[in-house]
Amino acid sequence: MITVMLVDDQELMRVGFRMVLGAQEDVEIVGEAADGAEAVALAERLRPDVVLMDVRMPVLDGVEATKRIVDAGTARVLVMTTFDLDSYVYAALRGGASGFLLKDTPPAHLVSALRSVAAGDAVVSPSVTRRLLDRFVGSSGGPVRDPASLKVLTEREHEVLVLVARGLSNSEIAQELFLSEATVKTHVGRILAKLDLRDRVQAVVLAYETGLARPGA
Repeated sequence: MITVMLVDDQELMRVGFRMVLGAQEDVEIVGEAADGAEAVALAERLRPDVVLMDVRMPVLDGVEATKRIVDAGTARVLVMTTFDLDSYVYAALRGGASGFLLKDTPPAHLVSALRSVAAGDAVVSPSVTRRLLDRFVGSSGGPVRDPASLKVLTEREHEVLVLVARGLSNSEIAQELFLSEATVKTHVGRILAKLDLRDRVQAVVLAYETGLARPGA
């Protein structure tokens, strides 16, 4: 059973998420919060598997709430936003969110994403992620982090990281590089360990910030 906490200042949105997720046999809604401060306190008490987090809220926004929850190891966070080019979303990803979805995401996609995050994976939407990074990373005209940080990776790991940044799954990367899926999973694990990253989302962000991947490429 996947335990989930809903965080949104609009009760109507929480009702909608509750209806969609509550209909799943493997999902249990264990709590709800209407602002970031309440979310942090409730997550600490309930320890849900996943927090479905809104971004723009009173008292404490979803970005800071996400960072506090992730830093405390309380739960994994899936950010929901109305705006696909919201600067807050990029900040939430850097703060440790396991991904983000738009609020108009089809119910089936939301459920699938929730299960992925609960299983320890990350939800990376290639098109929206690239547009975010194009605006908030690429706008500087060049890498915003030293590419030398990637020197710890092998040539094959570089290749895998580029494909991860393109939003490919492990199975798709395996097909692209003619490797087994298990081998790709091992490479991804080593990349995360060497670069001290939490998950694939942070790997994508780092790939763009160092210039290894470029928006629109």
